[in-house]
Amino acid sequence: MPTRSQCPISNVLDHVGDKWSLLIIRDLMFFNKHAYSDLQNSDEKMATNILSSRLEKLEGDGLISKRVDPNDKRKKVYRLTPAGVDMLPILIEMIVWSSNHAPDLNIPTELVAKARSDRAGLIQDLTSRLTAQLNT
Repeated sequence: MPTRSQCPISNVLDHVGDKWSLLIIRDLMFFNKHAYSDLQNSDEKMATNILSSRLEKLEGDGLISKRVDPNDKRKKVYRLTPAGVDMLPILIEMIVWSSNHAPDLNIPTELVAKARSDRAGLIQDLTSRLTAQLNT
């Protein structure tokens, strides 16, 4: 993909700046959704054509990988790559921001409390869990 500018924020937006990509990463990261049908059944009700195109883009950008499900050869499973796992601090910051500015949302209070008291420890714990999933 050609670079739109030399701005690092613009670079991130080139990869995940649409309405849906971060939600897919969220589902892989926090909700243990790995099958296409699981991702399709998220609360946001993403259309199948959009889900397919975003999964393809995220895979092409190296943020997720796709494999055959070892339990059902007809299905594909999606996992975060190390680059996808590296997005964890960004999503944590977005959750904390929402807790400060939209507290009426369904916000995971334990996660926010841990982020406020020990953000580095939270990120390390979650990164370890996600990294362990890379090879499963």
